[in-house]
Parts: sequence; C-alpha cells; structure tokens
Amino acid sequence: MSQHAVLDPAAHRDLRVRMEPGADLGDQVMSCIAVPTEFRQVQAHFPILFHKNQETGQFNSVALFGFENGENLFLKDGKWDAGYRPLALSIQPFLIGRSRDADGPAQVHIDMDHARTGDAEGVRLFDDNGQATPYLEDVAGKLGQLDAGYRACEGFFAALKRWDLLEPFTLEVTLDDGAKRSLVGFHILNEDKIRSLDGAALGELHDAGYLMPIFMALASLSHITDLVARKNAREVHA
Repeated sequence: MSQHAVLDPAAHRDLRVRMEPGADLGDQVMSCIAVPTEFRQVQAHFPILFHKNQETGQFNSVALFGFENGENLFLKDGKWDAGYRPLALSIQPFLIGRSRDADGPAQVHIDMDHARTGDAEGVRLFDDNGQATPYLEDVAGKLGQLDAGYRACEGFFAALKRWDLLEPFTLEVTLDDGAKRSLVGFHILNEDKIRSLDGAALGELHDAGYLMPIFMALASLSHITDLVARKNAREVHA
C-alpha cells in the first residue's frame, strides 16, 4: 500500500528518510524504470532493455539488475555496487505530483508508507528553519530530471515504433554450476534495422535527440556478460 502526501515543511518538519541502499528499503528489485535522458549514465553499468505492457501496448525502458524477480546483483553487503543509481530508485520514497490541472506546477510528494519514511536513523528533509536540507534539494533536482525524462518518453517510443526498431529478446544463461536461467518478456533494439536506416530517418532521429539514447541502449547490452559474472559470483558465495 502507498499513502502519498504533498511534502510540506510544516507538517513534515521533523520527518526523516533513510537514503542508503538496502534490500528492505525497496532496492531488492530485478529492474527499474530508466528514462532515455539518463541512458548515457545507465549504459555505463547496466543493460538497458525494453518492456511492453500487454494491456496498453506501450513500452518502457528498464535498467536490468538481475535475472529473477526480487534479485538485485548490485546490492552487496548493504551497499550499491555500481557508480550510478537510476533516478527511479534514487528518488524513493518521493515522487512528482500534479494538481488536477496537468499544466500546473509540479509538487514533491512522499509515500508515507514507504519503508524509507519515518525512520529515526534517517536524514532530515527540513532544517530547524523549515528550509530544505541539501538531501531534499538533491532529491528535488533528480525528480525534475525524472519528470522531464518521462515527458520525453512518448516521442522517443513513438519513433522506435515508427521505424520498427524493437524486437523480442529471450536469453538463456547457463551458470558455472550448470544451472540455467531464462530471461523472457523483454525487447531490445534491432541493430540491423538501425544500420539500414537511410539518411533522412537518421537525420530525423538525430534532430529529435533520439539517436544518442538509441546508441547508448545498444552499447549497454555488453553488460549482460558482466551480469552473468555477478550471478556466478553470487551463487558461489550463496
């Protein structure tokens, strides 16, 4: 369950939030949403895959952390074992909210029922004068980046659909101990189709700012091998 509230310096003056990574704090996940505007940072550490909502037909992009539900191979001894945390993870338990007027100003909301919220060992959100702490200012900046990324997604995925650049992806991994793991239900970019795009199509993608995230997503697939190595290492020490 979630209980969202508009963040308010009066109502939440003494509220604290846990900011460190943790399996019991919402980080024990196989993947999380990654928006195209952060693909450059994400691709340096994680494979970027695409997931199709079977009900709506809409796609989203995700950073992959493991091969099974509830598996995050980048959580190690209570620490985040990578140089970047995708925005969707790093802003928890906060989210962007808007008034009924969708064009109105964005508001910072907080999930009061989230595992990170209300712990006495957490970080304060407001100082004694009711001003945002550096931590909250950092979160607000990330929320702004994530919101802008979400708004850019519609055009990005429309372009991928227009040029038919996504294809289903299935991966079967054989671990060092002989166990097999299958990754199904995802899509990746079709590199052959991208190579065959003519100059006009490439120009349109470049002008829209989509060509760079496409290249970043392609480059990120090299990390699947790294993910398998992490899985093997985890199994040895299990």
